[in-house]
Amino acid sequence: MDMDREKIRRTEHTVSLRAREGLEVRGVTDVISFDEQAVVLQTVCGTMTVEGASLHIHVLSMEEGIVTMDGRIDTVSYEDTEESDPNGKGGFFGKLFR
Repeated sequence: MDMDREKIRRTEHTVSLRAREGLEVRGVTDVISFDEQAVVLQTVCGTMTVEGASLHIHVLSMEEGIVTMDGRIDTVSYEDTEESDPNGKGGFFGKLFR
């Protein structure tokens, strides 16, 4: 299991949005929560939140780090973590308010 997580950590993180109705995310390490209005994923680039309506997960492969979903996608956002920001700079706002 740890080898699978290490493989995912080395995986490139990609997000592919199709007409705001379909989304494929690669580089996923965990699914934190999901319902029809929001899906929260831990990725190699931080915590990713997808908000919308009628969201349904179609593919969930933790071995490959892939999640695909459909529905109306309104928002895709990230929350930086120390793991995704190894220099401790805090992302854009951290640099802005230094």
